[in-house]
Amino acid sequence: MGFIEKFDLWSEEQQEAGRAVLARLQDGDVRWVRVSFVDQHGMLHGKTIAATALPSAFRDGISVVSTLLSKDTSGTTVFAAFNADGGVGIEEMAGAADVVMVPDPTTFRRIPWVAGTGWVLCDLRFRNGEQVPFCSRGVLRTALDRANQAGFAYLTGLEIEFHLYRRADHAPNADGIARHVHPTEVEPINRGNQLLSEERGDEVEPAVRRIRENLSGMGIELRSIEVEYGANQLEVTLDPAVGLTAADAAVILRSTVKQIARRGGYHATFMCQPQIADSKSSGWHLHQCLLSAEAGHNVFVPADGEGPISVLGTQFIAGQLAHARAACVFANPTINGYKRFQPYSMAPDRIAWARDNRGAMIRLVGSAEDGTTHVENRVGEPAANPYLYLASQLHAGLEGIEAALQLGPSADDPYTTPAEHLPASLARAVDALEDDSVLARAMGMRFTTYYTALKRAEIARFERTVTDWEQREYFDLY
Repeated sequence: MGFIEKFDLWSEEQQEAGRAVLARLQDGDVRWVRVSFVDQHGMLHGKTIAATALPSAFRDGISVVSTLLSKDTSGTTVFAAFNADGGVGIEEMAGAADVVMVPDPTTFRRIPWVAGTGWVLCDLRFRNGEQVPFCSRGVLRTALDRANQAGFAYLTGLEIEFHLYRRADHAPNADGIARHVHPTEVEPINRGNQLLSEERGDEVEPAVRRIRENLSGMGIELRSIEVEYGANQLEVTLDPAVGLTAADAAVILRSTVKQIARRGGYHATFMCQPQIADSKSSGWHLHQCLLSAEAGHNVFVPADGEGPISVLGTQFIAGQLAHARAACVFANPTINGYKRFQPYSMAPDRIAWARDNRGAMIRLVGSAEDGTTHVENRVGEPAANPYLYLASQLHAGLEGIEAALQLGPSADDPYTTPAEHLPASLARAVDALEDDSVLARAMGMRFTTYYTALKRAEIARFERTVTDWEQREYFDLY
């Protein structure tokens, strides 16, 4: 009996998918498989194994060093890994011990731009079979289980913006892959404001076509891809998906876009606002509703005479508003992301909702007639860890339902409506999470303590750094 069977870690669906994947490999077309997990920052880490080793991985998982969970965005280890509790209060992580990547065969796909190579996402488990509390996929799975126990499934649609630049010095290796690039080593593709410009769209079509085709090859069909407001800025949308599938797609999409761009002499970044002329902030607008777990119908659709959204839907919105400041650290996990919260900027600056108004944090959209009533939360940045972003929003909405919170009036002028402002910095967002015991418990106290410590370490490192602004402001003056 292998590790996965011993601890009953696969559902029947996963067992069936596992058998199908192994049967697919029998023709020898796939020779290597990337086995990856998503870290605390939403980035992929893992190993590439021979396809002949995949049956073993599907039986026992694959070991990986636990210190990958102890690092901030620079790759610096924040916690004392060799303490008896690994520096995070968990003895299973002591001494930089291993954890186990457990592949989820339902996520297997063939990589179209790498010959003979597949890709599968993983969950993290300790040697005793317990879920690693810092596993991003596991955090979202817990939130989805909570929703399911309440009789709901969580449907989300991705609308995410990013910037695409040309590399000034492509300098590819023999396979045409460029090295990682410094921001000064990119050139703009276009300049000025360009919202939905047909001409600008045609300029980037060769690069966009490669991205589109390879995403399709990964099983991710774009609903749209368009030229956004700022120079060099694009936006993609996907059809709504239920549960983990939406977050998995977001992770694969970001990694695919970056890899395909790099191979074509471009650089794609999901950083919120690059320090490059004409850049505008990028957002991640999260479209969401709840479905009845049994019938699968949208429970936000109002009954006759109930208004634009059901009572349950208003409670969900009220929950997201009530916990918005605390959830911000998951929707905007970088220092850079908070520069986006500016008035009259197509981004929110305060905690309010409105009917079809893009200045509000939560925008109510869709119609009862066609069953599409849903909410669009416009708070997030593209760098957010998809699993943590979705989990925090789902928990906040469910808290609103469980507490039967009342929703206040619509903010018809969202930039002047008296309302609490969103956090002005990552540090204030961390404070807000620590002050919100309800959301902290929902996300898991052990996870919340760990995550806020990581963010505090990043903030401290930033505050020790001399910035370009300081150099320009003071170097000559004083």
